[in-house]
Amino acid sequence: MTTAEVALARPSPGAVSRGRSVGWWGVLCMIMTEAMLFLGLLASYFFLWASSNQWPQGGIAPPDISRISVFTAVLLGSSIPVFIGEWANRRGRMTFARGALFVSFLMGAAFLANQVLEYRQLHFGWRDNAYASIFYVTTGLHGLHVLLGLLVNLVVQAKGYAGRLARRHDMTVEVFSLYWHFVDVVWIFVFSSLYLAPHFAS
Repeated sequence: MTTAEVALARPSPGAVSRGRSVGWWGVLCMIMTEAMLFLGLLASYFFLWASSNQWPQGGIAPPDISRISVFTAVLLGSSIPVFIGEWANRRGRMTFARGALFVSFLMGAAFLANQVLEYRQLHFGWRDNAYASIFYVTTGLHGLHVLLGLLVNLVVQAKGYAGRLARRHDMTVEVFSLYWHFVDVVWIFVFSSLYLAPHFAS
């Protein structure tokens, strides 16, 4: 191979692939694992439902959907400022990115606060029967994921205020965005299964 052919075969500096970071792939693998966990919980929920003469069991009323529907919209809507924050980061608009992440944090915190309030108002405990257990475990696990996302959000904001976010391409912003969208997508299935489905089946 001649020198000219070697030069042509060698990629130019501008042609270097900008693939995803190791951290991004690591979070994706974690998300896939967590998705299997939620899939198992929802499969258990429907198995218990199919094997029960009454659902919810023990004369428990189906969960109220009026207030949780509002906060579901709040949680799902919190992905919008995350999208905006990631977009702003890619364009070097760091102040705008921090503001968008703060709005997302407030929306996620409102959802979590409602969940705590909902638990205090429920008329059944997690040890009452199988339905109660699977309800608390599934919604509680999702609530823990929301809490973790809020903590990561604060870390990303703190890095932004400390000037430690890379302009235009920060891995922590991308990783948080990926995780938060996962939390929102999971809630769609949890809300549809545990809240909506018992009302439509009754």
